[in-house]
Amino acid sequence: VSTQSTGDAEDAIKRVVSTQSTGDAEDAIKRVVSTQSTGKEFGTVYLIMLGIAFIILGYEVENTARTDFLQSRHAAQKKDQMEDFKTNNGILLRNLLPGHVAEHFMGSPKIGLYHDSYANVGVMFASIPNFFAEFYAENDVNNNGLECMRVLNEIIADFDDLLEKYRFNCIEKIKTIGATYMVAAGLTPKAVYDGTDTDLDVYLCNLCEFAFAMQDCIKRINKHSFNNFQLRIGINHGSLVAGVIGATKPQYDIWGNTVNVASRMESTGKIGKNTGNRRKVRVFLSSTASDSKSRTFVEVKGKGTMKARFLVDRKVVQT
Repeated sequence: VSTQSTGDAEDAIKRVVSTQSTGDAEDAIKRVVSTQSTGKEFGTVYLIMLGIAFIILGYEVENTARTDFLQSRHAAQKKDQMEDFKTNNGILLRNLLPGHVAEHFMGSPKIGLYHDSYANVGVMFASIPNFFAEFYAENDVNNNGLECMRVLNEIIADFDDLLEKYRFNCIEKIKTIGATYMVAAGLTPKAVYDGTDTDLDVYLCNLCEFAFAMQDCIKRINKHSFNNFQLRIGINHGSLVAGVIGATKPQYDIWGNTVNVASRMESTGKIGKNTGNRRKVRVFLSSTASDSKSRTFVEVKGKGTMKARFLVDRKVVQT
């Protein structure tokens, strides 16, 4: 009744009263009032449900945004971890393999057998023959040989530090075998060094200088450790093959007659001397500031009789 205008309500009641008995009139009035109340309740419920729907929608939107943010942050963290992992792998690989070989394995989608051949490479073996013969022992004093290995590690690490110098950047460490240190000069990519005589002179000059630098290094070590370690060095140059072997723990190595002769020059040489094939040493002398003296003929296993020369000292070049 309250929702109708006063005149309309009065007319409605009058019509009801005029057409119905008193009881019927009362029932009609109740039905009108109940119908109005039902409409109000429905409107209230609708508003409540609409409010709940907005709350749920807001929660879903917030939850979706939060999930997207967490996934984006997780993806960014994974990307950073992958970049760090790739960087660490690159550093580790470059410590195991020469730089250009490491780039080959990191850049090739299909990694197969890596190998390359070179026309002229300088090879050097440097050993400390009296390390195991006189110094190394396994007893309680040196912790069953651990302290001896610690000294050898310091020596090898000092040799490695020499290779970090710019003037020795064309020299590549191949491996260590016991107390023997093996390096080669001229294994850089052919795109940079084409194997000409000029490049060979640079290789051999630096290799020769590295041999003298190692002799100076071992003298400093003897002075500070009160030992008497002696180097025996063999040098040769020529053609060889280089490659990586092994599916696990890959090993970069070089093979060929040049390597074998360099090894024989070391094993048949004299302690404290830098020995090279006579024919090869002539190349050293024409391109380096070094002096030499002749050796007698030596019997080289598998090669017969060969004559070698000693690189005894650096020359003083007059300018």
